[in-house]
Amino acid sequence: MSKIDIKKTANTVLEIESAELAKACRSVDKNFIAAVESVKKSKGRVVVLGIGKSGIIGRKIAATLSSTGTPALFMHPTEALHGDLGMIASGDIILALSFSGNTEEISKIIPSLNKRKLTVISMTGNENSKLARMSDIHIKMHVGKEACPYNLAPTSSTTVMLALGDAMAITLMKLKHFEEKDFAVFHPGGMLGKLLTNKVRDIMSTGALNPTVTRDALIKDALEVMTRTKAGATSVVDGKGRLLGFFTDGDLRRNLQKDAQILTKKISDLMTKHPTAVYEDTSAAEAAKIIAAKRIDNVPVLNKRGVVTGILDKSDLTEFLTLTEKK
Repeated sequence: MSKIDIKKTANTVLEIESAELAKACRSVDKNFIAAVESVKKSKGRVVVLGIGKSGIIGRKIAATLSSTGTPALFMHPTEALHGDLGMIASGDIILALSFSGNTEEISKIIPSLNKRKLTVISMTGNENSKLARMSDIHIKMHVGKEACPYNLAPTSSTTVMLALGDAMAITLMKLKHFEEKDFAVFHPGGMLGKLLTNKVRDIMSTGALNPTVTRDALIKDALEVMTRTKAGATSVVDGKGRLLGFFTDGDLRRNLQKDAQILTKKISDLMTKHPTAVYEDTSAAEAAKIIAAKRIDNVPVLNKRGVVTGILDKSDLTEFLTLTEKK
């Protein structure tokens, strides 16, 4: 196959799946809303059932639900038929996935769940299928064409199924007011969890590595401090250590182009007054957002009295994540 054919085929697959995914909004109807509300009201878990490709998607949906505040687990239908149904408790809600809606293993399970008066939500592409008819709530997937040239391999259908699962999880996340701090509790080992559970004070450079000069210092003095601490910036403080301004190597370069004698100027004449700063008890995640939004490399860190106690560089955040990943 030539490179042109590869590109054409790949683009065709993406175009087909994109077109089918665009139809997914039609699935967000009264039944979808009823399904979300049922899960929201439930005091149990969401037990996701699926086999084959739908099972793989089901595992991901269960994981996304669990990580965003809706307890969920995936149960393989075959194992369920041989004893795992005992893991399903009163109050749990079933989410059964099958594009055809006629998966034999799932169809055999539903009657037992119905007898236990458990709410069954199904997601299929056929509202007249056996599974759809046996369910309390049915979410129809509007998929007309698989990306497979023979219309056989689950491609568009699994993409839409996954997207609808995400839509359900994120909707529930918002309904439950699940926030970043909650996400961190469930993801203590992930990047966001690490950043949210740690404060700036845990990451910032302090002591001899915290560059500070007084307002009377010359630029050459500030440059010496910046070079020694390798911070690329320095805080300008008053006699009590309170922040007056901030000066960076970027400021140095820009001013050097205008004035070759800049090194003999007072830093108070060229520093940035009222600079962006963060506090020691600011979360590392919030500090990372500030640095990214302001497009800056570093910020001075203050205590509650406005005294400069450290400096935070964006490289500190990267190094922190790298070190914790190795532990």
